[in-house]
Amino acid sequence: MGDLSKQPGRLRPAPESFLSEAQVKAVAAGRRDFLRKSFIAAGAALAAPVAARAGEGDPAILNLPDWSKTLGMPVAMNPYGQPSKYESQLLRRESPGLTRVGQASVSFTPLQGLFGIITPSGLHFERHHQGWHDVDPAVHRLMINASDPAFLKQPKVYTMDDLMRLPSVSRIHFIECGANTGLEWGNVAVPTVQYTHGMLSCSEFTGVPLRLLLEDCGVDYKKARFVLAEGADGSSMTRTIPMEMVENGEVFVAYGMNGEMLRPENGYPLRLVVPGVQGVSWVKWLRRIEVGDKPWATKDEAVHYIDLMPDGLHRQYTSIQECKSVITTPSGGQRLLEKGFYNVSGIAWSGRGKITRVDVSTDGGINWQPARIEGPVQNKALTRFNMNWVWDGKPAMLQSRAVDETGYVQPSYGQLRAVRGSKSIYHNNAIQTWKVAESGEISNVQVL
Repeated sequence: MGDLSKQPGRLRPAPESFLSEAQVKAVAAGRRDFLRKSFIAAGAALAAPVAARAGEGDPAILNLPDWSKTLGMPVAMNPYGQPSKYESQLLRRESPGLTRVGQASVSFTPLQGLFGIITPSGLHFERHHQGWHDVDPAVHRLMINASDPAFLKQPKVYTMDDLMRLPSVSRIHFIECGANTGLEWGNVAVPTVQYTHGMLSCSEFTGVPLRLLLEDCGVDYKKARFVLAEGADGSSMTRTIPMEMVENGEVFVAYGMNGEMLRPENGYPLRLVVPGVQGVSWVKWLRRIEVGDKPWATKDEAVHYIDLMPDGLHRQYTSIQECKSVITTPSGGQRLLEKGFYNVSGIAWSGRGKITRVDVSTDGGINWQPARIEGPVQNKALTRFNMNWVWDGKPAMLQSRAVDETGYVQPSYGQLRAVRGSKSIYHNNAIQTWKVAESGEISNVQVL
């Protein structure tokens, strides 16, 4: 990784760090005044249409709809809950331009239509290297072995029943593909946030800490410093994980997601969870864990998911997903219908810990306003932010910039490319810009 002080996004602290206590109070008062004026302006913008509806009488409120005069559907008609038919456009979508192996290999989460931080299981993004399978849990096995007998006293094989009898943990974490926002490296302006950032989801995962399993097998932490995770799919996906991540208890083998068993496309019945690390390391259909004393440099570590630098060299094992954010609404492909008040909303995340701050700009990064961080703020999970904005009908450039608990500041494209060049595919965490035209139409643009 090199000198972290030279990595993109490590900027000087926010200006408030240099203010006196009196100045901080003045800034806070200014923010409250800004919010008060925003709501006054919003009220003025909405007053006319509300008054008109009140004076004329709205048929939708004056007359009872037909459905309210009849019996509703019984429970048995829909034993497994489904979304409303009026939400049928909120779907995972594929990009025909991305890798295919006989069928689509990627689907994107519709971030523009989600609230809070949890991704519904049916909308969780997919990335397959050889398609997905619905595996019988009764015949699935997890083996733990070692490249050298000195690393592990007792190799073992676990059934799903074995694993589900062990002590479990449930934690909320984001998972992001290393290629998320990858098309933007080449200045390809895909239209919506679903395609720019949609290889990202956040769920509650349940499973068994990998540390517990390794210790059950008698691991020697002094000698075994890496683990290799292997999947049972046709690509035999394999990834190296540093043992420090296992020792701290964060890495676990998961069978549950959002309160139920994993979905088949998300690795049912067993996958690895490696918080903060790119999704390819969260090996699905997990069948084997091998312990060793050095990285394995398998094909998906030596050829793929590496970063081409300006000097022609590659960065390898750049697994951590750095601090990042995006405004999900208003965003590309949407349209502001009229001038007035809007809630600017988005998500922020960091593979190094918690989000501590998000700033929002409406003029392309010239001026920034602090957004409201909505709880809960959790470790290596999505964090929701909101900001009040009164649109005056003029062109605008919406951006968000996140800061995590390490002090890392999300970089602009200019800052990122100054360090990484422009020929990468993976690990793009630059600031996203949405251009609002006078017509209210919103499109994807890049600001250096």
